[in-house]
Amino acid sequence: MSFSFKVIESNRGEKARAGQLTTTHGTVNTPLFMPVGTQGTVKGVTPEELREVGAEMILCNTYHLYLRPGHKLIEQFGGLHSFMGWKGPILTDSGGFQVFSLGALRKIQEEGVTFQSHLDGSRHLLTPEKAIEIQEALGADIIMCFDECTPYPATRDEARQSMELTHRWALRCKERKARPGAALFGIVQGGMYRDLRKESADTITAMGFDGYAIGGLSVGEGKELMYEMVESVTPHLPADQPRYLMGVGKPEDLVEGVARGIDLFDCVLPTRNGRNGTLFTNDGKLVIKNACFAEDRRPIDEKCGCYTCRNYSRAYLRHLQMAGEMLAPRLNTVHNLHYYMELMAGMRKAILEKRFREFREAFYESRSTPREMPSKSGEG
Repeated sequence: MSFSFKVIESNRGEKARAGQLTTTHGTVNTPLFMPVGTQGTVKGVTPEELREVGAEMILCNTYHLYLRPGHKLIEQFGGLHSFMGWKGPILTDSGGFQVFSLGALRKIQEEGVTFQSHLDGSRHLLTPEKAIEIQEALGADIIMCFDECTPYPATRDEARQSMELTHRWALRCKERKARPGAALFGIVQGGMYRDLRKESADTITAMGFDGYAIGGLSVGEGKELMYEMVESVTPHLPADQPRYLMGVGKPEDLVEGVARGIDLFDCVLPTRNGRNGTLFTNDGKLVIKNACFAEDRRPIDEKCGCYTCRNYSRAYLRHLQMAGEMLAPRLNTVHNLHYYMELMAGMRKAILEKRFREFREAFYESRSTPREMPSKSGEG
């Protein structure tokens, strides 16, 4: 089955849209959130549990899988799908963000990035061609161009140099791609400069990729600036191709991203927060370790139908968290992922029923600490 994308509904006067994305391993509905399976597993949950909470596509990490167990071994097992037992679509990132986050352990040059493994200190060279080779060996349905994640803050000159390197690497990625079953996404950079973001979007789209991602956001900038950058890019991306906002994933960010025309998201937040005992509900966040839940018989969220909320009280979940029991992060993660999937499904339903604006307003009204919606509406 070849890669394709179609927009099914977009409300008049708004940028939010609902679509379907078809890959070799099935069709998924957008807008869509991808749980992060960094090392070939979404921490603490099985593929069957992922399906039960409503996950349709997951993200795995090129950098980590390259270092351990190695892309060639995974290829011998038939790729990530058979290796980890996940039958749905998989997107792999290029490893760029992880490499650039190594700081002093890496050196950027035109050829690629030389870095030291965080595991054993061994030295490696990751080039655009190598990043594509690894991702194709992993057998992902969607693979990403190797890019330089522009640091924040960055001067205009620094942002331009980083952006232009990303453009040159994108062209090399496209030339190296060989596996017809994988879709290749280009990445827009440009730091926090609207004109550079537009220039990057125009340059990357002119190269002709299967989809387009916005990178280099949620790296320390404020919310309003992040939303401004997203809003400055999406009008310059093809309307008939998927748009992916990389690594952004607080519930309000998903709502605001969809309002600005984004189709795909990923973030470690629901799983990481679950392990730490921070839970997402329809009324806002809940920290299960708080003493006020010691005798609370209610589920995490009385409006939630996940396995955790159907079977366990806040008091029991607090006990597990305080006792350090391994069941605590598992049950918390199941709930958080279910919340995220329901949030995305709710937005999709609202778009299809032409009431996304009302959904967005209700989302903020239901928070336990109400606040005004961001000043940028995303509505044209």
